[in-house]
Amino acid sequence: MTTGLIPGEQPPDPRPTDGLPQQRREPVGQGAMPVENRSRSSVITARAAASFEPVGRSVASARSFVRDTLQGWGFGDIVDDAVVLTSELVTNAVVHAGTSADLLCLRSDVGVRIEVADRYPEREVPLQGLPVTMGSPDREGGRGLQLCAALAGHWGVDYTPTHKTVWFQLDLPERPVGTRTAGPSLPAHLLPLADARVRVAVVQVDRGGSVSAWNEDAEELFGYTAEQVTGKPLTDFAAWPHTPGTGTGIADALRLSRWEGSYGIRGAGGRVIPVYASHLRVRDTDGEPSTVCLLVRDHERAVLQTPLRGPASDASGVSEGQSTDPFEVFIGSPAPDDLDGLLQRTVERARDMLDGDSAFLLLATDDETELEVRASTGLPSARQRFARVPVEAGPGRYGSARMPAVHEDLTAVPGAVPLLNGTGMRSVVTVPLKVEGRLTGSLGVAAEAPGRYSNEEALRLQFAADRIALAVESARLGELERLRRGSLSFLVEASDLLAGTLDRDQTLALMAQMTVPTLATWCAVYTIADQASEPYLSYVLHEDEELIDGIKSLLSKVPPPDPVPTPGARVWSAPAEVAHQAALRTSMRSLGLSGGPTRQVTPGIGPTLATASAVGGETVVLPLVARNRVIGMLTLGKPTDEHFRQEILELAEDLSRRAALALDNARLYSERTAISQSLQRSLLPPELPLIDGVEVEVIYRAAGEGNEVGGDFYDLFPISDGAYGFAIGDVCGTGPNAAAVTGLARHALRLLAREGLSGPAVLERLNSAILDEGARSRFLTLLYGELRPQEDGSAELKVVCAGHPLPLRLRQDGTVEPAAEPQPLLGVLEDLELYEQTVTLDPGDVLLCVTDGVTERREGSRMLGDDGLADVLTTCTGLTAGAVAARIMRAVERFATDAPSDDMAILAMRVPGVQND
Repeated sequence: MTTGLIPGEQPPDPRPTDGLPQQRREPVGQGAMPVENRSRSSVITARAAASFEPVGRSVASARSFVRDTLQGWGFGDIVDDAVVLTSELVTNAVVHAGTSADLLCLRSDVGVRIEVADRYPEREVPLQGLPVTMGSPDREGGRGLQLCAALAGHWGVDYTPTHKTVWFQLDLPERPVGTRTAGPSLPAHLLPLADARVRVAVVQVDRGGSVSAWNEDAEELFGYTAEQVTGKPLTDFAAWPHTPGTGTGIADALRLSRWEGSYGIRGAGGRVIPVYASHLRVRDTDGEPSTVCLLVRDHERAVLQTPLRGPASDASGVSEGQSTDPFEVFIGSPAPDDLDGLLQRTVERARDMLDGDSAFLLLATDDETELEVRASTGLPSARQRFARVPVEAGPGRYGSARMPAVHEDLTAVPGAVPLLNGTGMRSVVTVPLKVEGRLTGSLGVAAEAPGRYSNEEALRLQFAADRIALAVESARLGELERLRRGSLSFLVEASDLLAGTLDRDQTLALMAQMTVPTLATWCAVYTIADQASEPYLSYVLHEDEELIDGIKSLLSKVPPPDPVPTPGARVWSAPAEVAHQAALRTSMRSLGLSGGPTRQVTPGIGPTLATASAVGGETVVLPLVARNRVIGMLTLGKPTDEHFRQEILELAEDLSRRAALALDNARLYSERTAISQSLQRSLLPPELPLIDGVEVEVIYRAAGEGNEVGGDFYDLFPISDGAYGFAIGDVCGTGPNAAAVTGLARHALRLLAREGLSGPAVLERLNSAILDEGARSRFLTLLYGELRPQEDGSAELKVVCAGHPLPLRLRQDGTVEPAAEPQPLLGVLEDLELYEQTVTLDPGDVLLCVTDGVTERREGSRMLGDDGLADVLTTCTGLTAGAVAARIMRAVERFATDAPSDDMAILAMRVPGVQND
């Protein structure tokens, strides 16, 4: 993978210029441009290129490459579209066409161009001018070009005799620099009131987000000198967002040409100071962008906010006959280009227009049954962003959000406007926002005094709502489209991550890490082992790691949610209630209000209150359903007074379905692995017996992932007083089928040997037992022997080598020789004539027995072989049995770089003698 930066330079054409002339095939439709008219005149400022092999994981790698590249270039606005299109085109190349893919990203001053080329050699080259057949949207594949036509500003297809290149270009949204809003001149009595001394902090932030200027008012407001903050990131001081409802992140806000909103600044004393800020993006004389931030105390926001425009007839400077757009009269011009800014501007203008104390705006869900709080001003409920209230709150005209309503005194009709409960507001006027007769939202203005509003104010507010409704709906649809594109990219990457592991614990961790903080502030995963088991808290994660233990402790004291299989998210209020009660009890004890002696606030109150705040918002539960069974619950939570928006819950539901299947697959894999390993361990012999006068060491390696037993086996067991049987064998094949014959052979050997039969008789009867297995039988090579330590320090062995690699004897002088003769293997012939041979091991001698997985270890055309094994054994003189076995295994592993493809067993026996220094 290569990347490069080419400032002020055109990129070289990656396609060959020799050979046949290029034939280009352009798509038909609005999204297509003729090749000769494509935007190539822009200066290419950077490029990044990579090649990907024709394997499935390359698609995820390509997505990550494009995402990292564009984010590194600062093009976050188009990342999601680029990732989706790249995923489709690279999938076509590496999966469907089966070739490697070359990916090229080009950055210019107007946008990004991405090219995906494959090398499929047998494709028919179309003739010039033929239309492109993009396939049906209902087909499973072939949607890449349709997505290009739908998402890209320009796109096309280039053909050469050896390559096909699909390219698309995504243009950057225009972000004009300069003043975004302006208001008419106003008479003095209409100007906003301000304190005697208004301090306006002027903070300049460079393109990296660090403070570069800090004026005297900033020092007075926040307590830091300019030297203390210059060069430090603004995020070190900003509590973002201080007022929930600010949807734009601080990094995004600093890049916008104009932004207004509320947040907090942590002062030198540690206290968060609420401020209202106006950001203006500028360029210095060198062309470097920076942001000038004007900050006042939050209650002085009128100093920075644009004054309300008066009616066209009252504004000075308007020529006779010139009309004024009612939308601009209400909202100001130009309107904010983001939905959050537009809604916040709307509620502030509505409050000022009716001289109210607060205002709020709610947007309808897709089914028009509920309204979500999206913007408010002057209300504690600003902390309840995305809280939902029903459209039909009660009977009659005043209970529906579909019609204008005026309430002179809310105390007479409690609960008529749920959003205002407990806020102190007495009178309110609400009007619907409608587009083509469909309810899209509700706008309201409230006052603390009763009887403030009448039908006249309702008509004025309805007139303003009619002017703003279409703009709000257009901005909402644009935001929804961006969210859906981001959701598609999120789900694609989540599916790849979940499909990449079969480990249960890792799957749980991935589920939590994908939801926090993208979808929720914290999450908990409950699992259910079987239908008779209670839900078990398996994993907890919070975006602040210091709060994880507190949340885990709190949830362990709360009964788990009911495992209801009904799809969708349901609200779970128990964690917030228990957290608030625990925090209240802790606070009362610390203040001496529980009947005990008064004492100072202990350090323990901090985590309790922090935990209560962390889980005090909305908590929802989504069932994890796989194969028609609830296997767990995914719990998502928000901090105090925060709520989930409907789009996030829908995305979480999609994620929960994928996560449930991945978790169930991991569970099934873990169960089957545990069963397999348990059965395999039952085929291994118990611990080796200790033999006086003889050292014994065994090394066993089964081939294949997850296998503990294969076709090779070993055993060492007592036969009678002073006598021990030993065996090492190799069943044809590897894996479970060979392991079944392994178990038969090992147990039969023990039974027959303890009947007092000689070695040949034991093997002959074992041969008959293997042949009796019929179609399941497999031939078997076996080295079997009986070991008897002698009083003079030596050991006598009687061995039978039935088709197995011959045992090697290492003498103290370093000579190596075979210790037996080859005889027929087992499981092939019915009548065998076997005989045993006697071998005496003198003090210091070693008997080495191995399976053919050791001698047949290969590296290309080379094989270790019997001679290579003997050469290694000659270097083991004077070593213990354990050291001999370890040296042999190390030599085998180093002989080749690839993992062993066959089972291996090593049995080393040594009669202790004088060891060399």
